[in-house]
Amino acid sequence: TCITHAYPDWASYELGVFVCLNCSGIHRSLSSRVKSIRLDFWEDKLVQFMKSSGNANAQALYEKAVPPYYYRPQQHDCNVLREQWIRAKYERKEFTGETKYPPVSYSTGFYEGMLWKKGKENTQFLKRKFVLSEREFTLTYYNKENSKGPKAVIAIKDLNATFQPQKIGHPHGLQFTFQDNDHTRNLYVYHESAEEIVTWYNAIRAARYAYLKTAYPTGTDEELIPKITRNYLKEGYMEKTGPLQKEPFRKRWFILDSQNRKLFYFKEQLDAEELGVIFIGTESNGYSVKECVPKHARGNKWTCGVSVETPERQFVFMCEQEREQREWLEALRKVMSRPMAPQDYTSEHDFTILKSHQNSMKEL
Repeated sequence: TCITHAYPDWASYELGVFVCLNCSGIHRSLSSRVKSIRLDFWEDKLVQFMKSSGNANAQALYEKAVPPYYYRPQQHDCNVLREQWIRAKYERKEFTGETKYPPVSYSTGFYEGMLWKKGKENTQFLKRKFVLSEREFTLTYYNKENSKGPKAVIAIKDLNATFQPQKIGHPHGLQFTFQDNDHTRNLYVYHESAEEIVTWYNAIRAARYAYLKTAYPTGTDEELIPKITRNYLKEGYMEKTGPLQKEPFRKRWFILDSQNRKLFYFKEQLDAEELGVIFIGTESNGYSVKECVPKHARGNKWTCGVSVETPERQFVFMCEQEREQREWLEALRKVMSRPMAPQDYTSEHDFTILKSHQNSMKEL
């Protein structure tokens, strides 16, 4: 079936595959002959060809050797991922199992090149050299192409990559997130070439997969592949007040990372570091979420409340619209309803120690 739709209405009668409207446009841009199943006239010989071909046969040929780490786009993924998946399959024929020379870039364990990176303290994007090493399990970047030392060396162990075209304001926008001492650090990058940015994405996924295979030698692909990279469950602006709930409400950008059970908040959506983070445990461990009306509404312009209860305190957030409120409630309940794994208890323990340390430092 089509990657984005269970019931495709279009077909490439050159490849013999059925596709959805979105994918039909990509196929047409590859000069593949495309027709509507319902609206166009089909000659008998084309009907026979589609009968003898079909998606299962095409998959057996064009997806014969997709690497386990290579990202297969889902229905709601951005256009650059879908387009490059289709081009990799049908135009570049990367997955037919034939030996490629030179080998495809993301499969070699080493990749380097230039990416446009947003400055930490400003909105300007500047060209920076990035080097990915699977052997070292690092992603390194340099402020200048010929600089002696790197600006940062990022461990693959903690690295996540997710496409963020709307947030970054570029159709090929990619967000890197990693642990930097006691903070989470975000880098925002893009490349003008769609093929290049997706190659970077899959090269990082290849390195992450290799790391996970080393860290969890008995882990199956079924267990490890979802851990390679992840999209965040929910993002968006909410207003937030302080622990006394008498402080003024301030607009903050929130990111819910379901896998790490953490709700981060930032001053702005492209900030490099978070202002704070809230661990999201399970209901049986004293965590809950519900709609609320704040007792004190000083400074808040929005009226749809979300209350998150943790063993330490209650957090009150305000959404602009009921739809946003529903989505946040649903997303937070989804995380709370998932049982905590052993590493989640360790994470919660470490998180509690870190917060008490930070609070004592504030008092000093």
